[in-house]
Amino acid sequence: MKKYFIIYRPFLQFLAIFFGVYLIFTFLYQSYLNTYAVQNVSIDFITENVAKQAAFVIKLVDKNAYYILSKTTSSVQLFYKNISVSRVVEGCNAMSIIILFTSFIIAFSGYWKPTILYIAIGSVLIYTFNVLRIALLSILFYELPQYKNLLHGVVFPGIIYTVVFALWVLWTTKFSYYAAKHS
Repeated sequence: MKKYFIIYRPFLQFLAIFFGVYLIFTFLYQSYLNTYAVQNVSIDFITENVAKQAAFVIKLVDKNAYYILSKTTSSVQLFYKNISVSRVVEGCNAMSIIILFTSFIIAFSGYWKPTILYIAIGSVLIYTFNVLRIALLSILFYELPQYKNLLHGVVFPGIIYTVVFALWVLWTTKFSYYAAKHS
């Protein structure tokens, strides 16, 4: 058994770091969300800003686009052409994807300065893609309502996870310790 731990040590170390970082960041994020529940605030700051920024992008297409904070649920309603087209909730803010991305980068680490820089740039890129995703989904929900489930459940998650996967591949092949050893 010890032989297998030695052989698979790099893989097991990756898994331990990945899940450890993922659990720590998830706990911290959940603690952040809990502060809003304690304050009886309906929506957290990050989710509200994602919705505001998506509404701004939609306004580039239709000046009458706007958003309204829900008084009954933890959500923000987005309006396009004066019709409610989507509801932005905490799960729409891309934080879980950013936590997943960051956990992988730290587990497949490189030198600290490039690691932190890559996490920052990658997180901003994921966040930006997510805002654009919500804006485009909202417009498409109005224009193509018959494809709402396909767009929301398959197409756009596929796009955002492809971006994350591409960032991971770039990291492992160009910037990590692994890339430095094999270049």
